[in-house]
Formats: sequence, structure tokens, C-alpha cells
Amino acid sequence: MRYLTAGESHGPQLTAIIEGLPALMPLTAEMINKELKRRQGGHGRGRRMQIEKDTVDIVSGVRHGKTLGSPVALVVKNDDWKHWTNIMGIEEINETDEVKRQISRPRPGHADLNGGIKYGHRDLRNVLERSSARETTVRVAVGAVAKQLLAELGINIVSHVTEIGGIKVNPESYLGKSANEIREIVENDAVYCADPSVTKKMTDLIDETKKNGDSIGGTVEVIVEGMPPGIGSYVHYDRKLDAKIAGAIMSINAFKGVEFGIGFEMARRPGSEVHDEILWDSGNGYTRKTNNLGGFEGGMTTGMPIVVRGVMKPIPTLYKPLQSVDIETKEPFQASIERSDSCAVPAASIVAEHVVAWEVANALMEQFDADQLPRLKENLQNYLQYSKGF
Repeated sequence: MRYLTAGESHGPQLTAIIEGLPALMPLTAEMINKELKRRQGGHGRGRRMQIEKDTVDIVSGVRHGKTLGSPVALVVKNDDWKHWTNIMGIEEINETDEVKRQISRPRPGHADLNGGIKYGHRDLRNVLERSSARETTVRVAVGAVAKQLLAELGINIVSHVTEIGGIKVNPESYLGKSANEIREIVENDAVYCADPSVTKKMTDLIDETKKNGDSIGGTVEVIVEGMPPGIGSYVHYDRKLDAKIAGAIMSINAFKGVEFGIGFEMARRPGSEVHDEILWDSGNGYTRKTNNLGGFEGGMTTGMPIVVRGVMKPIPTLYKPLQSVDIETKEPFQASIERSDSCAVPAASIVAEHVVAWEVANALMEQFDADQLPRLKENLQNYLQYSKGF
């Protein structure tokens, strides 16, 4: 499978085209809209989330609630476009027309300056409109389609926040809980946290940070249950599924690190305390005594849950602006404010969940005959039976 997205933050709409979905898969706008709503939630979001009420239109590739096998096109309209038609209009303007809100002052931590240098834009709005995290709206929509496919195959995925501004969850609080059980807790939590005992500390810190004109980051975790072993490949670097998932996590705006299982803790332990011992029984086939490697060995799934974490830096646009340089005058200044989220970690966890869902679904589609959903299900079940008795 593959997809492309298009659209600017304050343009008329965001668009995605997905190619390669199996035919006969149930898909409705409601399935996608539920996930878009989750992306807009979480304590610490700014005013933009009050303006945009994201919903999707499926404009091709689906008929009577099922995919056709042809490309699926998704559209999310920007409600705020009506206030930006002159600034972000498509048509040419006369030289005498005033171009409002031109930006020549790059913000530290954003794509503004580097993007301007790369593409030759003197008005840095041409950079920030596309580099904005607004684009993750349609990536969540695409991931929601992938999640629907995974659900049809009996694979569950959930994300949750594990740290905000140095306040960490206690992993023991959700140890042994299934993805569905974690989801039930997270969807009723203000910061999408699976350990409600730290929620109040996190929300208080977000409020205090906003009051101080600052921002904070954190870490999120994605768990995928039900994956068969041997998905991905060891034979070449670009076919390793954990590498693809790591790249997907790092592609999310403001993400700066990724780890699987116990991650960087492996550097502090001997091998005897890291590698997952192998077990077998006739009912479950091959399993592992632990899951320190986060469901991967040699770039392939082990059959244990995939556990991947990503770290998000604090949002770089602050009410307490940092120093920068005007690209026209070369004079120093304090960077401008373009948006007002003090913490977007909960929302970012939803984005992480959906980009991982895409990579996992895509890997399954690559490995099995998948032109039609019923045939894909049959092939997967046959493979599961084979792997248990291998």
C-alpha cells in the first residue's frame, strides 16, 4: 500500500489518496471521524482545535460501505479557510496587491528557516503552512483506514502517554492489561494516560507551563497485539519492519527519538537480562518468556506485542519567544507566535498510533495475497496455523 497527502494548514482542505487497499473491506466516514476527534483532544491544546471540527469525506474507492480495490481519496476541509482566502489564495496576485501576513522571521525549532533556504521562499509562510502538524490530520485519517483493516484481521492497536514534562507513569499500573483494557482507560483520561494516578500532576504542569508562556514535551507508547511472527524481513535493511516503524514515528512533527521494548535500558543490562527466552506449547505455538525487545528480532515480528515509544520535544512556538534573525534585515528579534498549544503530547500519541497502524497493515499486505479481504483473512489464518507447528 502507499499514500500521498496534500494541503496547507490554512488552505481549503487536506487530501489523502490511498492505493493498494484490499477490495471488500468495510469502510465508512464514521470509522475515520472517531479517530480524527481523538487527535483533537487532550489537555493542553490551543484555540485551533476549537475552530476546526475535523470530519472526513470519502470521495472515491468506496461503494455502499465497502472498498472497491481502487484508490481511496479522503478529504478533510479546513473550516478556517474562509478567513484565509486572500492570504492563502491559489490565483496569482498583482504586484500592487498587499500580501498580508508575510513572514520573514523564522521561529527556532521550526522548519521555517531551513525550508526557506531549501526552496528559496522569502515569505516563510510558504514553509510553515505545509510543515505544520495540521498535516497529521489526514495521516490519522489514513491510519484509521489501516486500523480498520487490522481490526478485520484480529489485530488490536492502542497508544497512551507515558511521560509529560518529566512526570512518568508507573508501568506496573497497566502491566498485564490488554490493548482493549488500556484503551478504555486512556479514552476517559484528560491526557490519554494509562496510569490515572499521575493525570492530575500532568494537567497541573501543563496549566502552569501555559501560564508561564512555555511548552513541554513527553513520550508516548504504541502497543500492537495479535501480530503473527515473521512479518518484515532480515534480508535487507529497507525491509525490516521495526526500521519502518521507527521511521514512521520519527516522521511525526516534533518527534526526536524512538525505542522498542526496554529500549535504551538495554545499554545498561547484560545480555542475559535483555534477550527474550523462547517457549512453545501446542495451543500458542512459539512465545517469549519476556518482551524486552518489543516484539522484534532481526527486523521481524516475534508474535509478541509490538511495543514502541517515541519522544516529542516541546512545541517550539512560545508565548515566551526565543531569539532569532530576520532574513530580510538580518536584525535580531524575538520569534513570533503562530499557535498556542502548550502541550500536544496526548494528541501526538494518537498520531503515533495511526502511523504505526499504517506500517503494520502495509507489512501484512506485502507478505500475503491481499487483493480481496476474504482471501487475505484466509491466507493469514493458514500462516498462523503453520507458524504454530513449525
